[in-house]
Amino acid sequence: MTITRIRLKRFTAFEHLDLRVSPGINVLIGENGTGKTHLLKVAYAACDVSKTKADFTDKLVRVFLPSGRAPGRLVKRQQGSVRGEVDVWRGQDKLRVSFSNHTKSVASATVTGFEQWTSQPVESVFIPVKEMLSNGPGFRSLYAQREVHFEEIYADILDRAYRPALRGAMDQDRKRVLTHLQRAIDGRVNVQNEEFFLKNKHGNLEFTLLAEGMRKLGLLWLLVQNGTLLHGAVLFWDEPETNLNPKLFGVLMGILLQLQRLGVQVFLATHDYAILKELELGIKPGDEIRCHALYRDADDGQVQCESKHSPFELEHSAIAEAFASLYDRELKRALRPAQGRETEASS
Repeated sequence: MTITRIRLKRFTAFEHLDLRVSPGINVLIGENGTGKTHLLKVAYAACDVSKTKADFTDKLVRVFLPSGRAPGRLVKRQQGSVRGEVDVWRGQDKLRVSFSNHTKSVASATVTGFEQWTSQPVESVFIPVKEMLSNGPGFRSLYAQREVHFEEIYADILDRAYRPALRGAMDQDRKRVLTHLQRAIDGRVNVQNEEFFLKNKHGNLEFTLLAEGMRKLGLLWLLVQNGTLLHGAVLFWDEPETNLNPKLFGVLMGILLQLQRLGVQVFLATHDYAILKELELGIKPGDEIRCHALYRDADDGQVQCESKHSPFELEHSAIAEAFASLYDRELKRALRPAQGRETEASS
């Protein structure tokens, strides 16, 4: 069962947000500070505890890392005593946590729906902006034994990457996805003594020598190859375009669309116009796509959300606004009299 709805009240950047999501691909766009990554982290934490059965409040704290590990610091800042609430739905099942802005310990928070929520575990993956595979050797043991100031998403993604392959023959759909990824990275990924390598006709190339964008595609190859991203799984990806050659955007969006067709729910946050365009160009009949634009209301400054099936139908798209501004300035410069341009150049 994939996520169907997320509701936040007085949580981090949000005064109130009620988001209905697609079972396929969900794209989050918006200016910095509108809460895109926070939404990804909330939904990921809820998915993760369905399988690990860890305390939901504790998972939120480990994923967000508020100062002093105090849950109350996740409540939207305002005067007086107020409570923050997080509700995540999978169909009729709802997981809820609430705590006040004065809550200092995980044990003081109130969690409901946990037993029903964990009775149907779901596999989930969060790929952060920062690539972690090149930092893999020794990181998990360090994180497990020491209080290091890293959000738990970094340890979690390494746990997923180190998983061995599933038993049995691989189905044709997964083989097709892997073939496309292998062409993009020109090889396969293997692991030796916790160190990741790209293996191709030239031998083994350690990940520390690869471009960061290629490491991200290599990670995706691993997650498909080892069976983490199968039907019913949920993938969260924060700014997949970071350090990736734009020529590979089409490959990446094509892979995500294929995963969606295999029953993987996808959430991604992006600032890139080309990512949106490649996604739009790759859509086929039957694909489930929903785009969510987070923006601040002009009157009260609160974060609001607009959702459409196409990113280019959105009225509050920070990406579209930025490109429209570029076009207007380029056109204005092109229409300026030649003499004016010469004077500006000489100055």
